[in-house]
Amino acid sequence: MDVDYQLAFDLAPVGLALSRNRTIVDCNQHLCEMFGAAREQLTGQSFLVLYPSVDEYERIGARMIPILNEKGWYSDDRIMKRVDGRNKGETFWCHVTGRALNRLVPHESGIWTLEDLSARRPVTAELTAREREVASHLMGGMTSKEIGRALAISHRTVEIYRARLMRKYQASTTACLVHRLMAG
Repeated sequence: MDVDYQLAFDLAPVGLALSRNRTIVDCNQHLCEMFGAAREQLTGQSFLVLYPSVDEYERIGARMIPILNEKGWYSDDRIMKRVDGRNKGETFWCHVTGRALNRLVPHESGIWTLEDLSARRPVTAELTAREREVASHLMGGMTSKEIGRALAISHRTVEIYRARLMRKYQASTTACLVHRLMAG
């Protein structure tokens, strides 16, 4: 039996993108629907169009390089934004996993899956870029010191952002905050 790989790519039940130097070379229909855009709007565009801010795009891109160099793949939950359509600009939690085709130059080319988590984890508070990053790491079970190392900031600065998140989500403990972040 012949396998139609193009059809499998196009109809996969998860968003798929092929990248070259952090530019979308191709993507499937599910990714287009997730971000509210046509394939023609996304192909040839920098992944920056999917991020809520330039800072997050730059920091996540820099953070993933050593991990891609070491493991060849990278995965995290992050907040992304809709590109077009009736929900243009809306932010949502997204699980992103990617594989570098060349570990030595990880952004050169890659294969990425993106899964919309908004049905089970809606964004319910207005968060800054740094608050989104800290929240993502907290949900991954990291301590303030581990988050500080990952983000190249002091653990005391992480604690300030965690306190802001706790106020915004009206959480009395970090465990309660994580629970509320996961629930939306």
